[in-house]
Amino acid sequence: MKRILITGAAGFLGSHLCDKFINKGFHVIGMDNLITGDLKNIQHLFHLENFEFHHHDVTKFIHVHGKLDYILHFASPASPIDYLKIPIQTLKVGSLGTHNLLGLARVKKAKILIASTSEVYGDPLVHPQTEEYYGNVNTIGPRGVYDEAKRFQESLTMAYHTFHGLETRIVRIFNTYGPRMRLNDGRVIPAFIGQALRGEDLTIFGDGNQTRSFCYVSDQVEGIYRLLLSDYHLPVNIGNPDEITINEFAQEILKLTKTQNKIVYHPLPINDPLQRQPDITKANKILNWEPKITRQEGMRLTFEYFKSLSKEELLKEDHKDFSKYIN
Repeated sequence: MKRILITGAAGFLGSHLCDKFINKGFHVIGMDNLITGDLKNIQHLFHLENFEFHHHDVTKFIHVHGKLDYILHFASPASPIDYLKIPIQTLKVGSLGTHNLLGLARVKKAKILIASTSEVYGDPLVHPQTEEYYGNVNTIGPRGVYDEAKRFQESLTMAYHTFHGLETRIVRIFNTYGPRMRLNDGRVIPAFIGQALRGEDLTIFGDGNQTRSFCYVSDQVEGIYRLLLSDYHLPVNIGNPDEITINEFAQEILKLTKTQNKIVYHPLPINDPLQRQPDITKANKILNWEPKITRQEGMRLTFEYFKSLSKEELLKEDHKDFSKYIN
């Protein structure tokens, strides 16, 4: 049985990756310090013989017993509300955490896939974004802690590939959504759905003409799975190129939720990207991958998940104490 270590395993995307590799017959070792992850996302796996969980911070020394065939490094705060509260930990997991995992991969002779992000393109001046675009990032802006952590992570990964001959993969993830997203993590889909379900105004930052391209989680996970098993070591965009403005998306949410909420506008945060659309030519050619789930179907499934939450969960605000992680 192949053994795979998945960091960030209790997070939104990490938990779905655990499901994928369990279903493919792997022995999955999940690792998470639970700074933003939640054990409820993987509690359905705890009874399985081919799943184990380690409560551990990857910025500290990592030890895993036995052989490892693969590593997926998905540990990182991934929404602005998180990485603006814990900027130092965000930088550390992208640098020290990545360094530790690359070292582990080298010792175990494991293939490692690093989760990068469309944020490496910053507020792009090229549209759509291809993997060859170097980006437009403000290194000292409030979002820079996340953007630069991921950019450094890519550089370090490539250094291990070229200098040590390590088998590495880099996925650049565009906006992904689906069940298990945190309701109050600050990203637009859970924010809009939560506001609609609570009867609140939908909040748009900026004029609403900025664009996003949303990829359903099962499509994203399939793309990551194919990239891991491929022989391509350069970055690959995985996302859905179906671009939409935030104004249009807000109207879709009102229609989906059958609500008459107002839309209110607030100033655009510093360095918030005005355009997001992946060029997935490489993913299609190299991995024979393209998204299958339409936004309409994916949003229906996501809305059903959020509707299933209790009233207490819908009203709960995220007051997690991050102070113990800041050092």
